[in-house]
Amino acid sequence: DLPLDLRGTAFQMLVWQFLLTIPRGETRTYGEVAQGIGRPSAVRAVASACARNRIALLVPCHRVLRSDGSIGGYRFGGEHQKRAILNAEGAG
Repeated sequence: DLPLDLRGTAFQMLVWQFLLTIPRGETRTYGEVAQGIGRPSAVRAVASACARNRIALLVPCHRVLRSDGSIGGYRFGGEHQKRAILNAEGAG
């Protein structure tokens, strides 16, 4: 448990707080995150908020996948790095 100094829009904060609830070894889709924050039509905005996350390993945006289960992009090292992190967490 680390105190985090997250700074972003109200929407980004909502998404990032939700990401903190995804357990290690589990994933969610962007749509599930949108549903989870009560904004089911905001799937693209959720993806954008994930991309703007500056502390990726602490706020685990790598645990969010596309609706078809594919990895999608990852700002910190690309798809290969995202897959490696998920595999290390047991979610690969």
